[in-house]
Amino acid sequence: TGVITMKGNPLTLLGPAIKPGDSAPDFEVINQALETVNLASSRGKVRLIAAVPSLDTPVCAVETKKFGQEIAKLPANVQFYTVSADLPFAQKRWCGAENVKVTTLSDHRKLSFGEHYGVLIKELRIHARAIFVIDASDKVTYVEIVPEIAQEPNYEKAIAAAQQAAGAR
Repeated sequence: TGVITMKGNPLTLLGPAIKPGDSAPDFEVINQALETVNLASSRGKVRLIAAVPSLDTPVCAVETKKFGQEIAKLPANVQFYTVSADLPFAQKRWCGAENVKVTTLSDHRKLSFGEHYGVLIKELRIHARAIFVIDASDKVTYVEIVPEIAQEPNYEKAIAAAQQAAGAR
């Protein structure tokens, strides 16, 4: 409790506090085609994962669009995901309406990502805003839990962490 806030009010995160150096927990989410995606789905790649409360909110929309622009700068061995508890149909509709080309993953079914990565907000049943970089050997190399849900993450640090994990300069 108190790791994150919404409008200054403390919220409770469920799950472990993931930190750099930890083995990345597995998770089970679904993509827009309703196919199961887990950690092994991108084995051998660096993963930059942005957990967001909902794509249909202003800050999440800005964040997802910004990462959509920034991922073009990343090496080919980096996989970017935006994960939320939104339904996959809503994610697909939003991406189409906003003309955003990112891979969205829905955690609505099991909240597996939220629980395993410690970003599930107990009071709201949605994700906290967070960034994780996982290297090709499934080690967590970067974590940012954004302290106020309405704030944006540090894009530059996240991109730099993904580039470093990918061996790029």
